[in-house]
Amino acid sequence: MSAAVITVPVAVLDRANQRVGEDATDTLHRVVSRAERLESLGLPRIWVAEHHAVPGIAGSAPAVLMAAVASATSRIRVGAGGFMVPSRPPLVTAEHISTLEAMHPGRIDVGLGNSLGFTAAVRRALRQEIDDRGDFERDVREVRDYLAGTASITMQPRAVGSTPLFVLTGGGRAPFAAEQGMGLVLGGPAGATDAMAQAAAAYRHGFRPSAAHSVPYVILSVQVAVAGSESAARALALPEIWSLVMSRSTGVFDPLRSASALDENALSDRERSRIERGLTGVVYGTRDHVARRLQSLVERTGVDELMVTNAMWDLDGRAETDAALAAMTRAGDERRR
Repeated sequence: MSAAVITVPVAVLDRANQRVGEDATDTLHRVVSRAERLESLGLPRIWVAEHHAVPGIAGSAPAVLMAAVASATSRIRVGAGGFMVPSRPPLVTAEHISTLEAMHPGRIDVGLGNSLGFTAAVRRALRQEIDDRGDFERDVREVRDYLAGTASITMQPRAVGSTPLFVLTGGGRAPFAAEQGMGLVLGGPAGATDAMAQAAAAYRHGFRPSAAHSVPYVILSVQVAVAGSESAARALALPEIWSLVMSRSTGVFDPLRSASALDENALSDRERSRIERGLTGVVYGTRDHVARRLQSLVERTGVDELMVTNAMWDLDGRAETDAALAAMTRAGDERRR
């Protein structure tokens, strides 16, 4: 039996998760060095994220980190997953995008999201109200108008190209992305394939071409860990799931710890259940197992690209996962030829 392959491109989202015992300088420089390695592996894009005042995550200023990544690389596309629209006025978001595009023409992507601050205190610091989410579609249109040069004022620097814009959603805003001629990034657990497929189909049906997207384009975000055995891959995925589950109780997303430092026997039944439920949303296992599961997701949802998230304490394991994903996609390219 031939090795399983992935027939669509695979990109990476790096949230700049911190590890126990390291500072933000180490974390942010590692995002840049990872981008250089991903470029050498031939992966098409790397995105960074925006999280404000979240302990354990250093990625708070996507435009700044994108600029550092783009300056250290030459071919890979650099984007954000995403710019959180409620965090700043639409003009400022558009200025960040156009500045990046002017500095690195033809290499910038931007996902636009609707998340508010992690806690009430952070939302107050960002001058956000809970009902700010309702302004998302209006504000996205305004960002688009500034970039297109059709707004009532002309921003500086003026947009020098058609930067691809993507709407980040669990599926509910797929019709809006289609109407605006934007790309679509679907997020959710790996098991929610029916909902993702329906959202992708609705988006394609209603898509209206734009300057940046002449045809619909759907990216599916999925957590992935690849290792020599299922248990080793689970150990790679566990630290991020652990921190996420614990954050629901403590309000703090702790820096990542090694799997060996996590005592699952000390968990309550509820916490253990949440950990296992979280792990079911991760595609983990051996290379062939992961490739088959990812390709099944592609075929069942009809997406054009996968965007892998894999915050890991084990940096060697993450590098091996990145390399394995690159090999799977190269094999897919060769098979199509």
